[in-house]
Amino acid sequence: MRYVKWIVLALVVGIFAAFLHYTLPQRDIVRITGTDIQRINVGWNGIFYATRMRNAQGDLIGTDVLLIRAITPNGKTRVYRNEDTGFWPPYFKFDSADLQTEAEDLVSTADAPRWAIVRHYGWRNRLITIYPNATSIRPVSSPDVTLIPWFNIIFLTLLAAFLFWLWRRLVAFRERRIDPVIDEIEDASDVARSRVNRFWHRLTKRSR
Repeated sequence: MRYVKWIVLALVVGIFAAFLHYTLPQRDIVRITGTDIQRINVGWNGIFYATRMRNAQGDLIGTDVLLIRAITPNGKTRVYRNEDTGFWPPYFKFDSADLQTEAEDLVSTADAPRWAIVRHYGWRNRLITIYPNATSIRPVSSPDVTLIPWFNIIFLTLLAAFLFWLWRRLVAFRERRIDPVIDEIEDASDVARSRVNRFWHRLTKRSR
């Protein structure tokens, strides 16, 4: 039973950590190489897209997604989708057309590179065709920029403080309300067991 509890706890922590990793903002320094619109066949991976088209039967079908293609300073490819987020995740992004224009204005070549910081959230997975969603683009003069994730540091610190406070409250509630009840049940059980043992002892003594 103990192993089951730890497995369930590990699954819950893993799912929560994956949710945070997907939702919290990340930043890349890249050179934008181009932009386009791509028709993507959406199935169960539709949960990773904000815009989803359905047919008359209500089934998910393909959707047109704005894409921003880029290269990192070390030559790795990056592809971002550019979709409005609405209210969740809570980036309140409603300017995907403006962001696409900014990205097109920053397109450059390897011979005359222009670098930019792309802020985004989400994952890139080629197997199920999903892309991180770009939320902002800011030009920088060079790729030698140190990016410190201040928002993530502050958010995770506050989250850890809240979880610690919540854990302390739960422990105090258990000590104040639950443990006394358990102690009373155990005391009553001990009394009942003692009475049964005395009754059994007298019964066996008489039968002799």
